[in-house]
Amino acid sequence: MKQIAFIFTLLYMLPAFAEQPVSYTREDSLRVVELLQKGAKEMANGKWSNGECMTLYYAKQLMNRPYVAHTLEIKDKEEHLAVNLQSLDCTTLVETVCALALTTSRGGKRWADYLSWLRKLRYQDGKIDGYKSRNHYFSQWIQSGTKQGLVREVVPKENLSVPMKLSLTYMSEHPQSYPLLKENIEERRLIAEMERRASGATIRYIPKERVGESKAVLSDIRDGDIIAITTNKKGLDIAHVGFAVWGKDGKLHLLNASSIHKKVVLEPMTLYQYMQKHPSQTGIRVVRLSSPNPSKP
Repeated sequence: MKQIAFIFTLLYMLPAFAEQPVSYTREDSLRVVELLQKGAKEMANGKWSNGECMTLYYAKQLMNRPYVAHTLEIKDKEEHLAVNLQSLDCTTLVETVCALALTTSRGGKRWADYLSWLRKLRYQDGKIDGYKSRNHYFSQWIQSGTKQGLVREVVPKENLSVPMKLSLTYMSEHPQSYPLLKENIEERRLIAEMERRASGATIRYIPKERVGESKAVLSDIRDGDIIAITTNKKGLDIAHVGFAVWGKDGKLHLLNASSIHKKVVLEPMTLYQYMQKHPSQTGIRVVRLSSPNPSKP
């Protein structure tokens, strides 16, 4: 009970946008502004023009933040934009970092600028219209972000990739795993409709046996790219997400909000070694922010 009281004492529901409230703590809003100011100073000093990666810069600012699963799956009467830097899951880490990078690369420094980019990333077409409008599946996240010009998928070469047809049914088939769907039949119906619309497309991914290749072979993958790990679990598309880091060993590693380490870490194992420990993981998709750095195409 003390923990619940503490959370509600800190939680503010303020109309940062006229159409929707935002939930956040004062500590989080101050931290976001602090990070944006640091990022703006780095950009003014020419950091990004030297080839540094803005996404990795911001991801490293969140290292060691606690991992908590399903941070957005809170039963609430109204869907709202939630900001939480105190604890992160794999998706909210990616969203937080990308919203910071988009804000900085577009010249923004304000809390409201950050909220605008976060909303665009998290919701279909950047608009909040109930629970169903959130990008629950990462393939939706990619589709919506691509449509808005926020991200683009780095499609792997055919000799390095295999096709997968999207069939998204996990949420409607496992409503007990989602607080809002447990008791709400109408929400389940809306989610099932959303799943049908998001299914059917064929994508290509790099299979896990090729993920251990050298940087020369996987040359299309850059530091700071978003790595989306595909899965063979029925009804799911992506099992985990994080950021690509080329290690000193010449192999690909993952900076992620880790359920294993219980915090945001740069995984000491290579990505290939990591994936071998997860039999249901099948490969990776690679996604890049659209020109997050002024010097990058």
